[in-house]
Amino acid sequence: MRRIMLKSKIHNAVITQADLKYAGSITIDEGLMESADVLEGERVQVVNVNNGARFETYVITGPRGGRGICLNGPAARQGAPGDTIHILTYATMSDEELKVYKPTIIILDESNAIIEKK
Repeated sequence: MRRIMLKSKIHNAVITQADLKYAGSITIDEGLMESADVLEGERVQVVNVNNGARFETYVITGPRGGRGICLNGPAARQGAPGDTIHILTYATMSDEELKVYKPTIIILDESNAIIEKK
């Protein structure tokens, strides 16, 4: 049996930009992506704390160090700059893999700086 489990989480990210005219996806600072073990093109679930919206999209790498989180295309309708979101990835794992696996979780402050990594 394989289970779908949390692989990584960017907790309390603050949306810095929303670009409705872009083709789609979410742009995340490259450094945040590396810290959370998220790859360009990876499928993510985004949960908006401010309005309860939940949606799935894929990741585009943003400039390193800018701490930017940008909702692009239709996703831009799901949040606004200043909203707090959680960005989650999942992976399928066997029960054997789960015995040693721990998800990667980074917690951000209001400026999208990492304040804790689990």
